[in-house]
Amino acid sequence: MAGPGEILGAQFTALRLEEREDRLHVVLDRPAVRNAIDATMVEELHTVCGHLERHPKVLILSGTQVNGKGIFASGADIAQLRERRRDDALQGINSRIFDRIHHLPMPVIAALDGYALGGGAELAYAADFRLGTPTLRMGNPETGLGIMAAAGATWRLKELVGEPVAKQLLLTGAVLTGQDCLRVGLVTELVEPEELLDAAHAMADRIAAQDPLAVRISKRVFAAPREAHPHIDELAQAVLFESQAKFDRMQAFLDRKKPQKPEPNRAPPHPNLPAQTPQDQHQEQK
Repeated sequence: MAGPGEILGAQFTALRLEEREDRLHVVLDRPAVRNAIDATMVEELHTVCGHLERHPKVLILSGTQVNGKGIFASGADIAQLRERRRDDALQGINSRIFDRIHHLPMPVIAALDGYALGGGAELAYAADFRLGTPTLRMGNPETGLGIMAAAGATWRLKELVGEPVAKQLLLTGAVLTGQDCLRVGLVTELVEPEELLDAAHAMADRIAAQDPLAVRISKRVFAAPREAHPHIDELAQAVLFESQAKFDRMQAFLDRKKPQKPEPNRAPPHPNLPAQTPQDQHQEQK
């Protein structure tokens, strides 16, 4: 992982970052408070989003280890949340950053281990893909604190798992295990904690093997409202039909499908005789 200030020209205290040509791995790194999301982390996530909006690439989000156990994010920082008032709620501090992450040009992968609660769960809901572990615990206990999950859960969760499961999480404070999350479709894959980042990078590898423009446009069209289809699909396809990548990738596909020209039939050399040289073949022709 790169140290503070080595990436994006900014100092980071709540995040650790590792940037590659085709992806950015961001680690939530406030182990003393189990990666609780505070104002500093939100601001640093905005910096990350600005970079990825200018230089689109896959984003992997993960947590850090606390006492040898993985933690994604235990929620919002309650000490800060307790002091927030009406005007703070109207600013949408968390909902704005989660929405910005959700609308990044390239896919977002959330690698979830340990607690992903409250704001941590809502951050995970904003990702395009969620991978989990058996030790994952995900839920929205906000109503037990006298507030609601107001950073995307009330509508994203319903889209992800349906109304009954969404209401169970939002109205009863239920916490799902990793197996529960897999069963209801909240995560697409369940792996052991030590395999989690490898699984996230493997998914990033699969995305990186696709044409970046086709991925970006597909993600944008997928998010369009129903009434925009099929017209938006046709317009987007028209753009892609004119891209050089479309011609290059299709030509490469066709080239691979071409039958290879067979070599002329030749008798195998006798095991006790040396192979013929081009000069020997020339003499035979004379």
